[in-house]
Amino acid sequence: MLFLDVDGPLIPFGGDPARRRTHLTERRVRELTGASNPLLTRVDPANGPRLAALPCRLIWATTWFDDANTCLAPLLGLPPIPVLPDPPLTAPDPAPGVHWKTPALVAHAAGTPFAWVDDEITEADRRWVADHHPGPALLHRVDPEVGLTERDFVPLAAWLRHQS
Repeated sequence: MLFLDVDGPLIPFGGDPARRRTHLTERRVRELTGASNPLLTRVDPANGPRLAALPCRLIWATTWFDDANTCLAPLLGLPPIPVLPDPPLTAPDPAPGVHWKTPALVAHAAGTPFAWVDDEITEADRRWVADHHPGPALLHRVDPEVGLTERDFVPLAAWLRHQS
């Protein structure tokens, strides 16, 4: 399984605004999603087939929650995919420096191999996963100024093929 974040990996941000690429017009975004959000013009539709070709089950791991299926999946040509649930309010806070998603996706993976693509992965997350997840895990940090590119897909695909 592959846990996929939106902001950063699929919607690049930060850096010099003049260098940001747009892949879609706002009109095309509205046609495909009914949404009017200028950030969505940064989504690269070519990432959809690349994601679909990976030998894994995709799961949104984002604060977009199910809006990812409404706003992102159509731009990528993906069907609706499952969403990592928000941790319950009673869930303990993770250790300092550990992302709030980390314990949730480890719990969801339940010992099975998983990859996580996010722009906020830190060494604290890597240590936490190593200490709490008995199966293989790949935590792949994406440059949020660039988003997912071929240089991200190559190691992801290789790791996922090795797990299948």
